[in-house]
Parts: sequence; structure tokens; C-alpha cells
Amino acid sequence: MKTLKLFLPAIMALAAVSCGKAISSPDGSLKAAVDNQTITLTCDGVTVFESIHVGLITEASNLDSLMTLKKVSGKKKVTADYTMVAGKRSHCTNAAKERTYTYENPRGEVLKVIVRVYNDGIAIRYSTAEGVKVVEDRTSYHIAEGVNRWFMPMDHGYEQPFPYAVDGRSLRGRPFARTLENGWGYPALLEPAEGTFALIAEADLRRNDSGSYLNNIDNREEYVVTLTGAASFCDGLSPWRLAIVGSLADIVESTLVTDLSTPSQIKDTDWIKPGVSSWIYWAYNHGSKDFELIKEFIDLAVEMKWPYCLVDWEWPQMEGGYDLNDVMAYAKKKGIGINLWYNSGTSWIGPGSPKPEDRLNTPEGREAEFAWLESLGVGGVKVDFFSPDDPEIVNYYLDILEDAARHHLMVDFHGCTIPRGWQRTWPNMMSMEAIYGAEWYNNGPFFTPAAAVHNATVPFTRNVIGPMDYTPATFTDSQFPHITTNAHEYALAFLFESGLQHMADRPAGYQALPAKARQIYSEMPSAWDDTKLLEGYPGVSAVIARRSGNRWYIAGISGLAEPAVISFSLARLGVDVQSATLICDGEEDRDLQVTEIAVVDGKVTIPCRARGGFTIVIE
Repeated sequence: MKTLKLFLPAIMALAAVSCGKAISSPDGSLKAAVDNQTITLTCDGVTVFESIHVGLITEASNLDSLMTLKKVSGKKKVTADYTMVAGKRSHCTNAAKERTYTYENPRGEVLKVIVRVYNDGIAIRYSTAEGVKVVEDRTSYHIAEGVNRWFMPMDHGYEQPFPYAVDGRSLRGRPFARTLENGWGYPALLEPAEGTFALIAEADLRRNDSGSYLNNIDNREEYVVTLTGAASFCDGLSPWRLAIVGSLADIVESTLVTDLSTPSQIKDTDWIKPGVSSWIYWAYNHGSKDFELIKEFIDLAVEMKWPYCLVDWEWPQMEGGYDLNDVMAYAKKKGIGINLWYNSGTSWIGPGSPKPEDRLNTPEGREAEFAWLESLGVGGVKVDFFSPDDPEIVNYYLDILEDAARHHLMVDFHGCTIPRGWQRTWPNMMSMEAIYGAEWYNNGPFFTPAAAVHNATVPFTRNVIGPMDYTPATFTDSQFPHITTNAHEYALAFLFESGLQHMADRPAGYQALPAKARQIYSEMPSAWDDTKLLEGYPGVSAVIARRSGNRWYIAGISGLAEPAVISFSLARLGVDVQSATLICDGEEDRDLQVTEIAVVDGKVTIPCRARGGFTIVIE
């Protein structure tokens, strides 16, 4: 009995320390249990990650091996409350509980790990001495074989599908020819238990940071965060490693990536105007050399009441004696804003590379070019072909955004990295490509059969983390045809979120639409007050409702190669709906049917053709 009395206080103290390491979300649904360098995450009692390992390796120190947890801070509440110029929601709020875990190795070297648990996810950030160069991020996620997943094989242009899989085998060959062996890009979606999902990503990439991706080359069940290049964390704080967690609705509707990111660095954002744009490249690859073709697309913007026209690559090589001054004069007369394409000068350069190529590479060059564009009244720039996202390229992205903002220019990045929260920090960043999009109808036959499944997957993956310049709504054909229905194509303009929505088809494609369908496109927003997922499963179907003011647009598509019936409730919209305008599949794949439908008890059922879709507009 004496021995028990001696050990009981020690046992009780150990138990208290163990319980004191855990941290839960404000609503208690998510819980992170910490056991030295391992975090176990559960959602409503369901294990999401059996193990999230934390650790770093710097040039001078191993902060991954033989680390001992020395101190755990108390819990503190963290809140976010901010507005967005564009995105899935204009007013964003969130809250988390946060703790800092202090580790030490046998040499006395210290690593601090900041952990936040939100109602919709977990976020992890490292704190090191400022200026320390990190050569390896050893954060890893244990994902067992057999778990459903939709991971994009890593390609530094982020233009690959998210194929359904149940294991971590590397995917090579078409269309994955450019991918890294056993490399996986963000965002990475998994379903660890039926109906419970997690989306792995990162946020708040700042100066001298490196973009990262996942790699499971050493162990197919361990996905290790892999830096593109050695990084010196800004202010000694790493980007956030995060996972959005919950139902598919929680995933799609989450703003966690921007919640975690640096607040807006632009005080006056009134000049930033999201909008819809005509776009010449998809129909006419070299069309920006032809002033008469450019005029057709400016006229299309006028006819469709879209505010912008994008003049794509090779505009400095305009033929027939015309130049940009002629374009600007014509667009100004028509009341249309012009945005211009640029080559970043980092990836595709040299003889034969598209022009303009090297005007933005230096601070002096950017200043001169952006000042000139501002004087001409150009609205924004599309900057293309970036090298992999190591710290030098991350700094270049940020330089472009900062310098463009000073000259009131919006920015669309192409051939680029994924959104990591810059849309909040620099709200003049309207969109990023980083998507296997409609442009691929130009590049080979493999997109045609893959598009429907892919389109029904990216609302749950790529578009969750930020704007996506997919270039939707192609009713005619490019070099390779689409086999999605026209109703499917029509819906993509509302299903996919992008602050600048570039409508890809030639004028004839939109002029052939039924009058009511054209009218709805003419009134189409590209920035949203709210977003709700009403139905769907990756690759099968997706039904998303987006609100602008008092109007809801509901876009639904099927990824299936056979006819389908899609049913859903409107209850989550919080409005009493009696009737609505429906644009849906007609008798043939290339037909559109426009009708008014009655809504009974808030329930909607829509039959779709194979690879079909629909759009509903509710006033």
C-alpha cells in the first residue's frame, strides 16, 4: 500500500499531462491527440488520420529525430472575420482553438509546432528562428491502403486529373507523362470512413517560402510533405499544413485556406472588378495576331454584356499593321475592358517562345510595363509559364501581385502553382489556372473521354482551395470534340468559381444558345456571396448553389457515361422556392431545353443524359 501511495501522484500527473496535450475544435467535433511527434485526428469519433508526423530538418539541425515534447501551451481562441472581393463567399468567418507544442532534441535545439483545430479542419505551422534555412519538411500523413482517394499525380503545372484510387501506387503514362514518380499535388482528397472526408492542402505561402507537395516513394502509406526548394520561413513561420475535414459539404464550402492566410495588403479594393470575359485562344490558337478576330471577341463581349475581353499570347506580333493601340481604341469605343497575356520569362523562353516574354522579369521592367498598361487603361494581366514553385519563383509571384496592385491591374496566373491563400492577401489576384481544363481539348484526344468524370471531381478537389481558370462552356469543338452535353457545358460556368471567368467558345457557340440561356449568361456574376453543396460525390455528380445578391444559381452535372437522375433538396438555401428557371438536357446531346419548373416541398429531381447537366436560376 505504501508503494502504491508513492506512485499514485506520479501516475495521476502523467495522465494529466497526457490529457493536457489534446486540442479540440470549438464545437468539439474534431479532436487532435498529441503523442510526442504524432498527432491523431478524429472527427465525431471517426479516425481521420491515425498519424500526422511533425518535424523539420534545417541546414544546421535535425529537428525530426530524437525530439522530446517539453512544453504545451494553454489553449487560445483564434477567429477570422473578413470580406473577399471574389471567391465562394464574400463574408468569411471561422474560429479555432490553438496550442503551441515546444520540442527539444538532445543538443538543446528547439522546434515549436503551432496546431489549430477548426470546426472544419486542422492546421499545423512550424516556428523556427528567423533566417534558418529549412531543407526538409518532415510533416507526413499516414493514409492506409484501401482508403478511397482522389490525388493528382504531381506535375509542377498542376494540370492533371484527380483519378479515383484506393492505394498509393504511382501513376505514369498518358495523361500523366509529366508527373513526378510517387509525387502527389495539392489538394489531395481522401475518404477515411464512409461519409467523412479530408482534403490536404497548404496555405499562407509568403516570401522566401517554398511550395510543397506530397511524396510516398519510401512508404506507400506515408505521404511526406516535400519542399520544391530549401526555404527560409518568413518571420520564422512556415506555411500552414492543413486538412479540411468533415462531410463533402464541409469540404466544398470551407474557406480554411484563406482563413489561415495573411490579410489583404490592398487598402482600397474598389478598382478590383471581377467579371466575365470573352477569350480568343481556345477557338483560335494564334488569334491574337489577327486584329479582325480580336474585334469579333470584343463584339462578343458587347453582345453578351461581359465586361472583359482577354487578348492572349503573341499580341505584340499583330499582323496587318495593327497593334495594341488599335485594340485599345476599339475596345474603349465599345465599352469593353482589355486584359493582356504575358510570358513570365521563367519556363518557356528562348527562340520560338511566345511573346511578350521578358518584360516582367525585373523590378524595373515590371514598373515600366505596368505603368504603361495603366496609362492605356488595361484592366489586368494574364502571366503564363512559371517554373516550379521554389522560393525564387514564390517571390516572383508576389512581386507581380504587389507591383500590379500599385498600378491597379488584376492578375490571372497560368501555367502556375495552385492557390495557397494569395486571393485574400492580394485580392487583385482573380484566378489561377493549375487545372486540367478545357484548353486540353486542344492538346490531344485524352481529355474528350475524361472530361465528364474530371468535371464532377474538381468541385471537391482543386476548386475548393481557390479560383480556377478552367475556361468553361465550350459548345462547339476545338481540335478534339467534347462528348459532354451542352447542358453539362452550360452549367460549368456556374459550377466552377473564378474571379475572372474566361468563356472559352467562339462567338457562334454563344449566339446559338436559346434566348433565355443567353440572357442568363449575360447576367452571370463571377464573384459570390455564398456557396452551398446540395448533392454529389467525386466523379459521379456535383450540384452546387451559388448566391449573388438575392439570386441563386444552381449548377449540376453528371460524370456518368449513362443517363442519371439527380435529386436534391433546396432546404439549405433558406428561401421559399415555388418555381425556377431550368436549363437542362434536350433530346440530343447538343440540345438545350429551357423551361420553368415547379418546386414542391423544396425537392428537385432532374433527369440527365449521359455526361449531362443542368442549371437552375432562382430569383
